[in-house]
Amino acid sequence: MCNRARFKGEPETLFGATSELFAERPRDNRFNPQELRPKSRNYVIREDEGGRRGWDVMTWDVLGGQASWPMTNVRNLKLPQWRKLAEKPENRCLVPLTEFAEFTPEKHDLGDGKPPLKGEMWFSVTDQPVFAVAGFWQATKDGGSFAMVTCDPNELVAPIHPKAMITILKPEDCDKWLSGSYQDILDLQRPYDASAMEVQGPVFPTRQKAGA
Repeated sequence: MCNRARFKGEPETLFGATSELFAERPRDNRFNPQELRPKSRNYVIREDEGGRRGWDVMTWDVLGGQASWPMTNVRNLKLPQWRKLAEKPENRCLVPLTEFAEFTPEKHDLGDGKPPLKGEMWFSVTDQPVFAVAGFWQATKDGGSFAMVTCDPNELVAPIHPKAMITILKPEDCDKWLSGSYQDILDLQRPYDASAMEVQGPVFPTRQKAGA
């Protein structure tokens, strides 16, 4: 579920955030927010203890490497381990994206003599070139780590991934996600309007179709 995403931009005043970073921006080639993958370090927006909203850099794995696989997405906010984060505004964050990917359910034969493989379908939001995804974060031994919150899929995402989609917020709901009550955020955990989204694909970044 959504283990590929992109943010094509730089820290600026999005969703009420200041343009400054809470933590120093990493200075190495492993930091590439334009291609988000599990365990990569990416930008998020959060509020500090004084209520100041700004940018931070965190790892996309809310358990900080303490499980057999990265915990990149969270669905059941009533489970005790997630509710303790959901109830606290200081543990909520916004994840700015420009698009996200889901793999096709079926494999495709590309006619190149190699085994069939699944393609990537890339989703974007037509009324928000940069959109905010609901998220949670916590401090781990390796620093701040975050996950995206998922919800039921809309009719555009469901044919590709019938179990869930990421929770995309409307701009006017970002304040409520960061500072509202536990019930407020449960109410915001809903699919985005499919008519305000589009999808492209399938694409096969590791191989090209024959003749392409």
